Amino acid sequence: IVLCASGTLISCENAIVVLIILHSPSLRAPMFLLIGSLALADLLAGVGLIVHFVFAYLLQSEATKLVSIGLIVASFSASVCSLLAITVDRYLSLYYALTYHSERTVTLTYVMLVLLWGTCICLGLLPVLGWNCLRDESTCSVVRPLTKNNAAILSVSFLFTFALMLQLYVQICKIVMRHAHQIALQRHFLATSHYVTTRKGVSTLAIILGTFAACWMPFTLYSLIADSTYPSIYTYATLLPATYNSIINPVIYAFRNQEIQKALCLICCGCVPASLSQRARSPSDV
Repeated sequence: IVLCASGTLISCENAIVVLIILHSPSLRAPMFLLIGSLALADLLAGVGLIVHFVFAYLLQSEATKLVSIGLIVASFSASVCSLLAITVDRYLSLYYALTYHSERTVTLTYVMLVLLWGTCICLGLLPVLGWNCLRDESTCSVVRPLTKNNAAILSVSFLFTFALMLQLYVQICKIVMRHAHQIALQRHFLATSHYVTTRKGVSTLAIILGTFAACWMPFTLYSLIADSTYPSIYTYATLLPATYNSIINPVIYAFRNQEIQKALCLICCGCVPASLSQRARSPSDV
């Protein structure tokens, strides 16, 4: 029931982000395409949790179990991959600041999204196409009907993704610190201003990575060491924080973004608050 409630909140929250991006022609830069991909993935994850609850208690059958778990695997995989894609986009936009924003970049972003979603859909189809434990209970993982091998591959893939994101954010942090120092020298800021700006950037990156790890790491590690013989309460206890990541993602990546805030204000009240239109972007806005 708690997972179903989380799924409902996830669906509503991310549906708002998807509608904002679809409704606003100005939000077509690579960054917003990737944020839209993340919101769509989390929206489908929320729907998957609701569908899984309905199928588990109202329409129990092998086919419905496979469909619901396939949707959950595909959508959460797309969510994690979209987070990695956003990290790569942030790194490239800082490293190639003068040449990154071009038509070629938009095309490459579309290609990357097609490959990303194609891969994740294939992962979701694996249980439906036969890689499941319905005929051999001894091979079941903590998430039935996924096999232990399937769950292990997904867990190792997550750990690899997290390590790559960590490395990229370390590089982003170095670039932000260098840019902040250069701006401070050009504008004759005090050393304390440079320190505050840099600290804000580092804090933002720490929040992003810390939230991602705190939400997903418990379930990832548990999936590697446990199997279907473990009490199901442990599975739900570790899976629930993972769903929170899809609740937090719109807050971190969408609603904090100035352009999305403007688009939301235009949709809701037809105007942009002066505080948003006059706000200056700083190196800490990473």
